Amino acid sequence: MKKIKNISFNTILSFILLVACRAQSTEIPPEYPPKREFRAVWIATVDNIDWPSSKNLSPQLQREEYTNLLDFHKKVGMNAVFVQVRAAGDAFYAKSPEPWSEWLTGRQGRQPFPLWDPMEFMLQETHKRGLEFHAWLNLNRLVHKSSTSVSSDNISNKHPEWILSYDGYKLFNFGLPEVRQFITDMTVNVARNYDVDGIHFDDYFYPYAAAGQVIKDDETFRKYGADFDSKADWRRHNIDLLVKQIHDALYELNPRLKFGISPFGVWRNRSVDPKGSNTQGGLSSYDDLFADSRKWVKEGWVDYIAPQIYFSSGFKKVPFRNMVDWWAENSFGRHFYVGLGAYRIGPTDKDTNWANPLELPNQIDYLRQQQSEGAIFFSSRSLKNNQLGFVDSLQQHYFRYPALVPTMPWKDHTPPLSPKRLKATLMATGLELTWEQPDTASDGDRARYYVIYRFHPDQTPTAHDPRNIIGICYEGEHFMDDRVKAGEKYIYYITAVDRLHNEGRPIGPLRVEVQEHRLLKF
Repeated sequence: MKKIKNISFNTILSFILLVACRAQSTEIPPEYPPKREFRAVWIATVDNIDWPSSKNLSPQLQREEYTNLLDFHKKVGMNAVFVQVRAAGDAFYAKSPEPWSEWLTGRQGRQPFPLWDPMEFMLQETHKRGLEFHAWLNLNRLVHKSSTSVSSDNISNKHPEWILSYDGYKLFNFGLPEVRQFITDMTVNVARNYDVDGIHFDDYFYPYAAAGQVIKDDETFRKYGADFDSKADWRRHNIDLLVKQIHDALYELNPRLKFGISPFGVWRNRSVDPKGSNTQGGLSSYDDLFADSRKWVKEGWVDYIAPQIYFSSGFKKVPFRNMVDWWAENSFGRHFYVGLGAYRIGPTDKDTNWANPLELPNQIDYLRQQQSEGAIFFSSRSLKNNQLGFVDSLQQHYFRYPALVPTMPWKDHTPPLSPKRLKATLMATGLELTWEQPDTASDGDRARYYVIYRFHPDQTPTAHDPRNIIGICYEGEHFMDDRVKAGEKYIYYITAVDRLHNEGRPIGPLRVEVQEHRLLKF
């Protein structure tokens, strides 16, 4: 086996690459595929929508199903998953003040047998594959209308005075300070006990309107709402308090932990508020769910907003493009991920635009044009079904090349240092690259993973083009390039990337010529 050590920097090529490796830059030539893009999927557990497929599976089958899901989504090109770990006053994790979920064990409150912690397992397997894990918590439900069992330890039984009954659900009364504190504590508990990359809430705050139903919070309003002109303003204030309280508590615990929300797509219509979107939606987050989602972004209480823009481009009341335009203009420097309705693809949706196999691909094209930081797909099962060949288009075109998760410089802007002592060894199965970990950066970070770039001698090295990424290494400091050919010359660079995806300067160039049984430097 012939080893080649890293040679000295070629001044011109190194300068080009080092400048290119300022990965936070958004000045990317348009002909390149995106080097930075958030590509995520929601994995819903409520009513066994996505995982586990049945509430009666053994832990071993549940683990197998989850790892199969991860392998599928990794192959598609995802770099993050949002897993629902609190569906309705329950938990898919062991270290919780709430009872085990019936959609995990068959009956709410029954512990798994044999006992295991699904979240610990999911985190380990998710991170092993280089995916971010965001703990998705439903924050308003205590009893779902599809629930068949309710534990005596369910909060609705322990604190019935905290509860609002509405359309078959039992929901938290957000007007009560003790309720907001409980939700905050429950959320922080997850972040304290598990190595999650983020905390995520969906669109459920005050309930969606149901015919003949009334939110019975008059008594709470009389007690706490005297300073407000209307009950609607008071309800929005309650949600604002909760969102800010959770943001502050999570920041105090871990300033680098991501926190974001996926609200209903329409904040307000322009017909009722000049700051609203050019839409005629019959429902808005602000007016109907009492969720002032625009304010949360503007105040910096969330690190990203992922509005559920589950509308087609041809839907006249709420056109997809109008919503993307509006949120792009109202993200206030935070990340804007588009929630995409993959579940609507196909001929059965009443909006016939979804029967067009180009509808969702065109949506991806448009959100990229508007410089959204990425997309989250609802949901895992819909992608698995591959309706109209959409997943094929992701694998073969849109997600053909890898993308790093966009950085959040307001949370961490210090890149890791360069790897050290890059070497190449010709093996029977290919060319093995080895290196050493970088020293600790000024912020205390070391490498979370490494990006391996390969160029031919006639190429100008650049870190902006992901087509030059031949691998991303999440474990150890070695990589096997099994696509080398005898008689070819290659130039390698490797960068270190930290937990918040800041990419450091490369080590390299390492220039090698592959011959039948040896390596040469050039």
